[in-house]
Amino acid sequence: MNKFMKIAINEAKEGIQNNHGGPFGACIVKNGQVISSGHNHVVVNNDPTCHGEIDAIRKAGEKLGTFNLKGCELYTTGQPCPMCACACMWANIDKIYYGCNQKDIDSIGFRDDELYKTFNFTPPKNYFEELDRKECLKLFQEYNSIKNKTKY
Repeated sequence: MNKFMKIAINEAKEGIQNNHGGPFGACIVKNGQVISSGHNHVVVNNDPTCHGEIDAIRKAGEKLGTFNLKGCELYTTGQPCPMCACACMWANIDKIYYGCNQKDIDSIGFRDDELYKTFNFTPPKNYFEELDRKECLKLFQEYNSIKNKTKY
């Protein structure tokens, strides 16, 4: 497993174990060094925009002292929703590696695929790359097995 995806998975596990939100963790890397990591805080913060990618982007900007994350890559447990994909593009993140795809995300009760279709959103060619899907699917299964999680 990729070491940066492992960080994203561990972030997601922390979030789901504490009922912060869905099984979405992210890690931002620049020149092979971890800049930040984050996870979904939608439930705990009552903030529908605080997805794992957004959490990691906010922390990276603060750490680097800039809104321009050119030269960075993002690793995330699920293919970013249109909001997060656009935030990554606005931040100038060079590449996104994701674990679970849109069908996997839909299978655990999220509606990202619906949003992709509604907005006819297509990310730039070669911007997304699937990585470590099997490990991320295990995380999604763990999340899906939680009985008393807050529903979206």
